[in-house]
Amino acid sequence: MLAVERRIKVLERIAADQAVEVSSLAREFGVSDMTIRRDLRRLDRDGFVRRTYGGATTRVVRSAGAFEVTQSARMLHHAQEKRRIAMRAAELTADARVMFLGVGSTVEQFARLAAPRDGLLVITQSLVVASLLGTRRVRVIMAGGTVRQDELSCVGPAAVECVQRYNTDVAVIGAAGVSARRGITDLDDQEAGVIRAALEKTERIIVLADGSKFGDVALSTVVPISRVSAIVTDASADPVEAERVAREGVDVILVEPGAPGRPGGAPLAVAT
Repeated sequence: MLAVERRIKVLERIAADQAVEVSSLAREFGVSDMTIRRDLRRLDRDGFVRRTYGGATTRVVRSAGAFEVTQSARMLHHAQEKRRIAMRAAELTADARVMFLGVGSTVEQFARLAAPRDGLLVITQSLVVASLLGTRRVRVIMAGGTVRQDELSCVGPAAVECVQRYNTDVAVIGAAGVSARRGITDLDDQEAGVIRAALEKTERIIVLADGSKFGDVALSTVVPISRVSAIVTDASADPVEAERVAREGVDVILVEPGAPGRPGGAPLAVAT
């Protein structure tokens, strides 16, 4: 079992029991106590659990008899790539005064890592993003509406009406799929509808997508590829699809592997 797969299962176990002991997890997964402690240290650092003496407790929300581990588990997939992508995107948006932030695990990493600054206004439909930024030096406008429990985001007419009010310098969004033909796509049509409304009022669109999303097409198109200013991704992106996207005038920025938490990378192609 890969380390990331084990950490996802550890997270699911902690969410189910609310609190666990290191020794119990070590027996269950057939690894050493030290290995479990490293897993818990990583999960605690990334905000998924709280370490306790000899174990950990959950930060995952219990909802309607089920445990909302999906979102947290997604954060663990391609975690290093998402962190580097988020840090590179933070550099690209350092001069923005009014931003729209979408939903998804990479956008949440962006909210965690972007340096707060006085005078910054963020509009978002994501409860997670709002909670991450709301206690820092950032003014946050939260779009209301119906809460999607699997994403902890707001959708529906109220959310659309809210985001349509504001003109933004830049919108930072995630993607379920990136395709030169079908554009940036999302798994949920209601979610896509809110983001589409926000993108109508922005100057620049920056998409954060790890390489696994290139060539994928999800249910609903959020925005045509020609409207996108830049896509920040990693070196695992399919080079053929990345080149097709670049030919549409999109700045495709590949973030190269490097030291954890250190951004790097260069554009595959620069729009002219």
